[in-house]
Amino acid sequence: MNSTSTRPRIVVAITGASGSVYGIRLLQQLRESGACETHLVMSSSGALTAAQEMSMKKSEIEALADVVHSVKDIGATIASGSFHSVGMVIAPCSMKTLASVAHGFSDNLVTRAADVMLKERRKLVLMVRETPFNLAHLRNMTAVTEMGGIVFPPLPAFYSLPETLDDVIQHTVGRVLDLFAIPHTGLVKRWEGMKPAK
Repeated sequence: MNSTSTRPRIVVAITGASGSVYGIRLLQQLRESGACETHLVMSSSGALTAAQEMSMKKSEIEALADVVHSVKDIGATIASGSFHSVGMVIAPCSMKTLASVAHGFSDNLVTRAADVMLKERRKLVLMVRETPFNLAHLRNMTAVTEMGGIVFPPLPAFYSLPETLDDVIQHTVGRVLDLFAIPHTGLVKRWEGMKPAK
């Protein structure tokens, strides 16, 4: 699929870590807002995890994006720095993908597109999903951070007093959108300072 929009472009990648809901909700929110043209690339493991966790077919997820790229298509538009975008979110980001990005292994379109974001000094957000972290994970996160990437584990913000799992997910997605200054409403309960003790 080719791009014909004049809207800002953002790349969304879904890899095989648990938490495919974050990538899906991000695509849904971006489609609803119409703020950006979305370019989706999903690994085979990402599709498997989404089927397990969300009971969604690959085609249903792809339908949420404006443009879909095969993870094997290393010649896709998003593999080049000359293709302009505001940045990329890997949601969720597996430890394998994190390691590949940290060490510059551009062996598929997810990691190549991430490498493009780093070399072009564009925003790259990795929603890493693993716990607990081992030393390799921590060192890889440090390396990505030193290269300019943003490591964003999808951790709940309890100050927002979430009542449902959906509240937690929406808040996290909203905070990711904040990093790109993409407008949204109703996703994030903003911190308003400490309330007086009762």
